[in-house]
Amino acid sequence: MTGHVLVAPDKFKGSLSAAEVAEAVVAGLRGRMPSAAVRATPVADGGDGTVRAALATGRFERSPVRVTGPTGRRVDAEIAVSDTTAVVELASASGLALLAPGEFDPLRASSHGTGELVAAALDAGVREIVLGVGGSACTDGGAGMLTALGARFTDIAGNPLSPGGGGLERIAGADLSGLDPRLWGVDLVLASDVDNPLCGSSGAAHVYGPQKGASSEQVRRLDGALERFAEILGRVTGESSADRPGAGAAGGVGYGAMTALSARFRSGSDVVLELVDFDRDLAGTALVVTGEGALDEQTLHGKVPAAVAARAAKAGVPTVAVAGKCSLSRQRLRDGGFAAVYALAHLQPDPARSIEGAAALLHRVGEHIADDFL
Repeated sequence: MTGHVLVAPDKFKGSLSAAEVAEAVVAGLRGRMPSAAVRATPVADGGDGTVRAALATGRFERSPVRVTGPTGRRVDAEIAVSDTTAVVELASASGLALLAPGEFDPLRASSHGTGELVAAALDAGVREIVLGVGGSACTDGGAGMLTALGARFTDIAGNPLSPGGGGLERIAGADLSGLDPRLWGVDLVLASDVDNPLCGSSGAAHVYGPQKGASSEQVRRLDGALERFAEILGRVTGESSADRPGAGAAGGVGYGAMTALSARFRSGSDVVLELVDFDRDLAGTALVVTGEGALDEQTLHGKVPAAVAARAAKAGVPTVAVAGKCSLSRQRLRDGGFAAVYALAHLQPDPARSIEGAAALLHRVGEHIADDFL
């Protein structure tokens, strides 16, 4: 085979990071074919792993930040900073993964820490901030984030609201005059592969609230609170973006960012692929290996493997995928641009064992890919 192999996977959620997936596959490829030219480029979709993907390029520096976690406890987070761009990952400050199952607090969890990360990015003096959203613990419409950046939300008596989406039930006023003026000098990019609106049956509370611990009654309350928030904030800004794609991302952080901070919504996968210079890496590539934990219909709607396959196809490079499991038919895989898929479930059908032994299984998958394509 002429050319190198480009290994560009997303994480296997709950098992391995994107870098660990890439490392295991590369080891398998080289174990079978020591002379193979292989390059690893871990990627992400705007959710957890986005900062790591930026840092892996070598063009960004890690900047640690101590911030307020989703339930008020201080947590250690980080941003990635270059001369012109900062990459901020909501999951590291306001993510569900920061909480144990018994700590889920759907009515009070806040995005405040994400605002503190954005403030740290402003302190770095960059011209562009990529705000990767995904995996949030909160459903507060971004009110916490905006409060950390200087906004003020009050009840009918003029008192500040309590944190979280539940507090928005009492919102009567919004004052954005205190927002950090440096925000207007940066290009804020909302990177997400969630295109849900803010409210309604396909909105933030109904679709994602249950996985954050919300009961059916709490989902109803949160959806109503977000509607109220959008009504009040819409009056102040003159913007009506609650129905825009991405407004429901990260419990409505997408809405808050677009409405109050003029953020531009873009596909998280595309943003990250540009950050890591994926198209440049495609030059001289003979085969691309991508993947994620589960290949399903959601994969084909803009998630990392589909975005990778589309760019590779445009360059005339075949793509194969690795996954923990795959529920797509052969025709749907072809439609998605995948020449082949290697699912760990075929090697280890027990899900628990597959997750525990994912690295070793991916090493074997790398060997199979070498046998089949190199």
